[in-house]
Amino acid sequence: MSRDSIFVYSDQYISYKFNDKHPFNQIRVKLTYDLLKSIHALDDLRIVQPRIATDEELSLIHDPKYIQAVKLASEGGLAPEIAANYGLGTEDTPIFPGMHDASCLLVGGTLTAVDYVMEGKAAHGLNLGGGLHHGFRGKASGFCIYNDSAVAIKYMQHKYNAKVLYVDTDAHHGDGVQFLFYDDPNVCTFSIHETGRYLFPGTGNINERGVGKGYGYSFNIPVDAFTEDESWLHAYDTALREVIEFFKPDVILTQNGVDAHFLDPLTHLSTTMKIYREIPKLAHQLAHEYCNGKWIAVGGGGYDIWRVVPRAWSLLWLEMIDHEEITGPLPQTWLEQWQNVSPVALPPEWDDYVELYKPIPRKQEISEKNANTVANALYHIRSSKKH
Repeated sequence: MSRDSIFVYSDQYISYKFNDKHPFNQIRVKLTYDLLKSIHALDDLRIVQPRIATDEELSLIHDPKYIQAVKLASEGGLAPEIAANYGLGTEDTPIFPGMHDASCLLVGGTLTAVDYVMEGKAAHGLNLGGGLHHGFRGKASGFCIYNDSAVAIKYMQHKYNAKVLYVDTDAHHGDGVQFLFYDDPNVCTFSIHETGRYLFPGTGNINERGVGKGYGYSFNIPVDAFTEDESWLHAYDTALREVIEFFKPDVILTQNGVDAHFLDPLTHLSTTMKIYREIPKLAHQLAHEYCNGKWIAVGGGGYDIWRVVPRAWSLLWLEMIDHEEITGPLPQTWLEQWQNVSPVALPPEWDDYVELYKPIPRKQEISEKNANTVANALYHIRSSKKH
């Protein structure tokens, strides 16, 4: 049976949990699932259970010694000094029981979405449990143990001979995915993020363009701190349209971190729910224009898990299924279900209040700087058109 879109989900996604105080909390996927259920936008026919990624699939990207280290850490059998060599047991990426299996489920969820889309069983596939873009070949980083997007890209290359455009709208630079394909001309990475001047991982400058045969296939749009909706969307829309026209992929994989929002506690941008209406619209449109609709989307960052993530990720799914635009109050059933659990007052409506934050005094300066960044990032595309 062919479906227009599938939603890969398991209640077991919450087993990827470092500790009670850690900012990365997959209950946000459950919150989103329940919100979509409460507005009758997620029927059971579209829900697909994730499979567990195999060691062979993980090793498309990850060093087998690293995979073994994660397994040992899962069972409490990895010495702290050895764990540290693999980026495990740090403040960002603590060790927790069962971490290997929990991570394999997230990777398997993204591979499940890939197979549905690439085999024509669905036009689009969403795995909100994925998007762990900081993981490297032999090292955990930034809350990410295995890099599901990178595994999925390599999997699509091997199994489907696909040319992949990776689009990352997380506020943190998609460093792991970029550098894992830095020399590959058949993978184009595009990341729009807060400048790394004051934000992890500190990479993602416009001069990171790739190496060797991969030179010119990495694109970075580092926007200034306190960037607002209009400037952010102008940069995203302008750059992504030119990049996809240049690269002409077979499939688009989007990483949908939602930590560029004003309320996010880990970043310094000043966007609102408005950008999370527009981000998936453009991705959806371009997937149909260039890739016969082939669009795989994953989650990512997002640390205001109560007020921001469920609304933003719900809007992503609603766009994916061509649902009519939704505005006004959030469903009372969802608010009542979760308000007693939430440590903050849940937002009453889909959109943000107009005056969420004080006016940014440097707005024009920031906007001009971001426009210049886009021009510089796209210079080699634009200059090649002239010759």
